[in-house]
Amino acid sequence: MANAAPALPQVRPSMAGIAWLLAAGFGFVVMDSTAKFLTTDYETVQITWARYLFHMLTALPILLAWRGWAVFHTRRLGLQLIRSVLLLGSTVFYFIALRYIPLATAASIGFVAPLFLTALSVPLLKERVGARRWIAVAIGFLAVFLIIRPGFGTMHWAMTMPLLVAACFAFYQIVTRLLGPIDHWSVTLFYSGVVGLIVMSIMLPGAWRWPDLEGWLLMMLLGFVGAISHLCMIRAFTLAPASMLAPFSYLQLAWAVAIGYLVFGNLPDGWTVLGAMIIVASGLYIWYRERLRAGTA
Repeated sequence: MANAAPALPQVRPSMAGIAWLLAAGFGFVVMDSTAKFLTTDYETVQITWARYLFHMLTALPILLAWRGWAVFHTRRLGLQLIRSVLLLGSTVFYFIALRYIPLATAASIGFVAPLFLTALSVPLLKERVGARRWIAVAIGFLAVFLIIRPGFGTMHWAMTMPLLVAACFAFYQIVTRLLGPIDHWSVTLFYSGVVGLIVMSIMLPGAWRWPDLEGWLLMMLLGFVGAISHLCMIRAFTLAPASMLAPFSYLQLAWAVAIGYLVFGNLPDGWTVLGAMIIVASGLYIWYRERLRAGTA
């Protein structure tokens, strides 16, 4: 009993971190659902612009109150710009996908991002990946074919978009790792928002359609929920280690299936469910092997 008492203060922050991560995951699915709803009336460029505009209007006052003018100062502007463009690319590709395919299908394919990250960590981060993790990566990528089923007459070209999202997001995570020891997270969050807003504002005139009241409210919700979800995720990682939080990120699939059914009336078919389960299992196995290797080291 005496040995158990000191561990209790560590358990509570970790559990709180898991709760914050679950809130972030739910928020991201709400954001994606809002974007999908908006695609019936507005172009992807305008939806993405609104996502960044109201994200910045929500996050910037919080960042300025937290760190003041320090949020503008980066020591690696080039890396910040690369990371911001990668995040913007993943956002645009995902919103394009949501215009044409069900929410759960897009989310399932998008979860190959950790597999991309494992594969890219070898040439870009000089990490060592063992044979078992390579096999898990290969199985996860093969499972994507169960979802998109090329050559069987059911594949929509938009199903390739979540693969681009996953690739962009994997590169984005690598650059985020590189920036971690260099810039404070608030600086990184600021640049990812402002770069996206500038780029989409330049592209906006050709895609603009004046929103009605419902459109403005949904666009505000899009950016607000996105910003709050990012802040929840940051809070989660300050309270609990990434190795503990990683498995809980897959619960976003459950949110995506539930909201996709309740809002849009879409349920994934059996092949999609099977493919998603294999992708999740591959990701969890890679996470397990990484934890095992880190523990041994």
